[in-house]
Amino acid sequence: MTEFKTEADQVVADTVAWLERAVIGLNLCPFAKSVHVKGQVHYAVSQASSPKALLNELVVELKSLATLDAKERDTTLFIVTNCLHDFLDFNDFLSRADRALVKLGLDGVLQIASLHPHYQFADTEADDITNYTNRSPYPTLHLLREDSIDRAVAAFPNPEAIFETNMQTLRDLGLAGWTALKVGPTAGPAVASSGHDQTKT
Repeated sequence: MTEFKTEADQVVADTVAWLERAVIGLNLCPFAKSVHVKGQVHYAVSQASSPKALLNELVVELKSLATLDAKERDTTLFIVTNCLHDFLDFNDFLSRADRALVKLGLDGVLQIASLHPHYQFADTEADDITNYTNRSPYPTLHLLREDSIDRAVAAFPNPEAIFETNMQTLRDLGLAGWTALKVGPTAGPAVASSGHDQTKT
């Protein structure tokens, strides 16, 4: 059994396991494997316990990603462990995150995607298996480069079909199949059982 030096190490290990087994393993994101095998994914674990402190850390990560060459760091997974366990709170924070992006002058350069243990698409039930396409071990903000997204989409045939394909993949897998992947959190707060599922608007 691997021994981890810190809780943050375990959080990253959980996130990598989810990326490899679910995102890449189920091909939920056809673009993820390339940056993963090249070591271009940066994992940043936040210790912030309030949205205000979290926003300050997010600004640092956005600036770092914008400054570095894509060959060194193409994308960042900013993992939240001490706040925003409730999906409604997390969803509200996304507006603040997007405003920060605009304030930094990075709108159109970077974008922020959202992942959460209780992620719920609008017009779905909390236990709908399709929600698991966006369910990660911990609340996570995925910081992406617009240029990288454009290149990936241009190289992928029929990119508009990815969403529907993912929905069907999860329906075929079922909850038992997802559970068998063992991609839940093993460090930090028990975010998988705290808070309440909320419909994303």
